[in-house]
Parts: sequence; C-alpha cells; structure tokens
Amino acid sequence: MIELEGKLISLDVFEKQFVCDIGSCKGACCVEGDDGAPLTMEEVSIIEDDLDKFKPYMRKEGIEAVAHTGVFYMDQDNEPVTTLVNGGACAFVNFNEQGVAKCSIEEAYEDGETAFIKPISCHLYPIRVSKLSKYEALNFNSWHLCNPACRLGESLQVKTYRFLKEPIIRQWGNSFFEELIKVDELLEKEKKKE
Repeated sequence: MIELEGKLISLDVFEKQFVCDIGSCKGACCVEGDDGAPLTMEEVSIIEDDLDKFKPYMRKEGIEAVAHTGVFYMDQDNEPVTTLVNGGACAFVNFNEQGVAKCSIEEAYEDGETAFIKPISCHLYPIRVSKLSKYEALNFNSWHLCNPACRLGESLQVKTYRFLKEPIIRQWGNSFFEELIKVDELLEKEKKKE
C-alpha cells in the first residue's frame, strides 16, 4: 500500500493494467453482483432530482423498480446503493441492439440533459473506495467479469490509474492525479534497481 494525501492506495492500482472491453463483457458489471452501485447521499439527491431526465433512457422494468422502492436502498453495510430490477441489473441500465448494458444516467449526460455523469463508484471502477478510520482505501477490485479488460489493458500497456484519469481527477483533483504519476515513476525506478 502507498499512503498519499490521506489515502491508502493498493499497489495493484499502479501495477495492474486495465482498459474496459465493453464489446467482450457487454457491461456485465452493471448487471451482475450482490448489490447495486454504491452511492453517496449527495448522489442519491442528484438522482432523485434528475430522475425525470433519466426516465426516457431507462427500461420499463427499471422505471417500475424505482417507482416501487425509490432510486436506492441500503445494503448490508448500511450504505446506499442503486435500486436493482428483481435483484439483478441496476435499475438505470438499458441495453443496446447488441445486448450491451448502457447507463441511462450517462446517456442523459452525453445528450446534455444533466450535469451528473454517473455515480463516482461506477466511474472509478475497478477501483473501489472504502472508508477507514483515518484514511480512504483505494483498492483494485478483481472480478472475473473484467478479465477481458485486464487482457486489453495488458495488450495496450495501460495502467489502471491511467485508464481512470478522468474519474480520479473528478473525485480528487488534478494535483492528486499528478502525485499518482510521481509515485508510479518512483515505483518503476525501484523495480529497475531490483
């Protein structure tokens, strides 16, 4: 682990290579899993406020799930997560003609309907952030569904944190991303000495 600006960062964030390969996985991270996407309470408010902007992009089942239970529920850790459709796909998922999962929130953003791109937990994936007493922990979440993304990252030689430049800057600012580059350079120098 690397300690940086009140964060404990797994070495995997620097060492593992990753580039989403949506053509291979079909957006399975939005469909499979035990819970919905982690949210902050601020994000819950934004989604509730902009829900009518997302509905034109949502599936009927997703709209019904949100109408029945709201845009979120509390998971087993008592943290807010997006509502699911019958315990499966995120309520905000729709599918294109090729069966690829798409985010209705992100599609509304791309069409200029909202200023909210998508939940930061989705944007930062495969980095998962957890709160510790004094730190935020940034870990690489290994999931078999993302094996194609790891293979693509390796073939393109793209480190996870570099692939996630935009969401990292969105969450923690450009100076934090610049510090990650410096840490990575130091780690690479240390490897060459071995």
